[in-house]
Amino acid sequence: MTTMDTPVSEDKVRALLEQQSSAVLRPAYEGCNISTSLGFKQINYLVEAAVLEHFRAAGLPAGGLYDRFGLGLDVVEIATRLPAHLHIDDVPTLTVTPDTRKGGLRFKVVATVQRDGAEVTTSTSTVSVVLRRDSGATAPVPDGLHPFVTDRIGGAEPRPLTAEPAPRGELSAGRGTSADPVLAELTKDQNAFGWRWRIPYFYCHFSERVQMSGFLRQMEEVVDLFLADRGLDIKRVLDERHWIPVVTKSDVRLLDEVIMEEELYTIYTVEDVFKGLLYTSRMDCYVVREGALVPVATGHITHGYMTKRDTGVWEMVTFDEKTVAAFEGANR
Repeated sequence: MTTMDTPVSEDKVRALLEQQSSAVLRPAYEGCNISTSLGFKQINYLVEAAVLEHFRAAGLPAGGLYDRFGLGLDVVEIATRLPAHLHIDDVPTLTVTPDTRKGGLRFKVVATVQRDGAEVTTSTSTVSVVLRRDSGATAPVPDGLHPFVTDRIGGAEPRPLTAEPAPRGELSAGRGTSADPVLAELTKDQNAFGWRWRIPYFYCHFSERVQMSGFLRQMEEVVDLFLADRGLDIKRVLDERHWIPVVTKSDVRLLDEVIMEEELYTIYTVEDVFKGLLYTSRMDCYVVREGALVPVATGHITHGYMTKRDTGVWEMVTFDEKTVAAFEGANR
C-alpha cells in the first residue's frame, strides 16, 4: 500500500502508540561481507524496516503519510546492542513495542531467532521517529498526529569556525578527502580521523535530506577509512591474522538536516580501548554553512575482533601491543 484509503482515525493512532507488532524479515545478502554473519548496518536496516512495518500494521504506511499529508517518516535516533550474531540464513522475528513514557514516537525493537530449539535474542534496539512536514505540504496535519510532527529535524546551534574549507573536489574524487583545513581544525590534538565527502542522492530520501540509513553507511565507511589510516586495513588483518571485525553496540542520533550533495565532514574519534578486547569510538558529522560549523549527527560504535580456532570455535581476540598502539594513535 502506497496511499492511505481512509483518513487517520483515532484507532490507527492508538494502534501505533499502544499495540505491539511483529514482523518476520530476511536480512539482505549485501550485508554478508565477512564470513556468513551480518554487519551492524544491515541489522539496523532490519530494525528500521520493522518500525516501518509497525506503522503499516497500524494503517499509517510511510508512503501514505507522505503522499497524502506531506509527512516524511524519519528515524532520528537508533541505538542497538548485539548480544549474538545474525547469520545470513537466519530469518529473525522483530517485535516492536511502543514506548510512550518520554513522549514522542519511541519504540523498542527486539530481534530473535530459533537455534537448537531455543529462542536467541540477536539484537535489542531503541528507535525514535518524527514526522517531518514537507515544506510544500498543503494538507492539514491529521488529528492525533500533531505531537509528532515537526517542520525541521533538530536545529543545532552553529559553532564558530576558523578554518576556510578547501574548494569542492572533482566528482571523480570518489571517497572524498582526509586533507582539508576544516578537518585539521576538528582533529587537532585529538586521537581522531577526519573525512570530507559529498553526500550523493542515494543516501537521501523525500528528494532532499540524508536519512538514518545514510548515516549508518557513513559510520561504516569512516570506520573502514580510519582502520586503513592506522595500518589495520580490513583485508590485511583478515589475510595476516584471520581476525574478523565485530560490533557489539552502536548508536546514531540526528542533530540537524543534511541536504543532498552537501559536503559532510565526519570526525571519528577513539574514546576508549577496553581490556584489550574492545574499542569504543565516536562519530561526529558536520556541514559548513555561512562560514560556521553545524553539527548534524553524532553516534558511537564499539568494535572488537573474533577469530576461528582450530577446534571450530569462534573466540574474541585480545589486541596485541601494535594494535592497541594503533587505536591509541601512538603510531601517528
